[in-house]
Amino acid sequence: MSIFLIRHGETEGNAARIVQRPESPLSERGAVQAERLARRLAREGIAQIVSSDLVRAVTTATRLHDVTSVPLAFDPLLQERNFGDVRGTPYADLGFDLFAPDYAPPNGEAWPAFHARVDRAWARIQELAAAARGHLAVVTHGLVCRSLAERHLVLPDGEAVPLRWENTSLTIVDGRAPWRVRLLNCIAHLDDLDVLPLRGSGVV
Repeated sequence: MSIFLIRHGETEGNAARIVQRPESPLSERGAVQAERLARRLAREGIAQIVSSDLVRAVTTATRLHDVTSVPLAFDPLLQERNFGDVRGTPYADLGFDLFAPDYAPPNGEAWPAFHARVDRAWARIQELAAAARGHLAVVTHGLVCRSLAERHLVLPDGEAVPLRWENTSLTIVDGRAPWRVRLLNCIAHLDDLDVLPLRGSGVV
């Protein structure tokens, strides 16, 4: 049994380097990325999918559901960190480090609150993985992936926690505890993606 940890596909906010709003949909390129990911995982023995309920994750997870026909559930615990009043602001206009350890966005989540929520999500993921008759796919967001990697997963020797998790990246975690990562932040399914021009990708 393994956990397939997946970041959602690209949005226009990612491409334009804007702190995302909850309703941000996938871009055209992001939809292609989600299709590529789904084809990659179609025959990998996924038994269940659980996803963030934000639009960009829902769309990514739904495409995977379309090719696997396995149960799909949504869990708000898997949402990206809530940046509150800062959402919708271009990174270039912030004038400060959005990811600084002591930064608490107005009407959003400080790091301790975010990590506590991810801890609850991780407990739920472990429960689902233990009950699944096959692999569990988890579709979520970049900072959730980072929080899990920093605090709950054992990375391969010589690997550091990625500062940026790529859109539709695949991380495979073999379980049970100590939850060792076999594949980290992999986008091999996008190697020949040339349908749309490549643009920079935001973190969240």
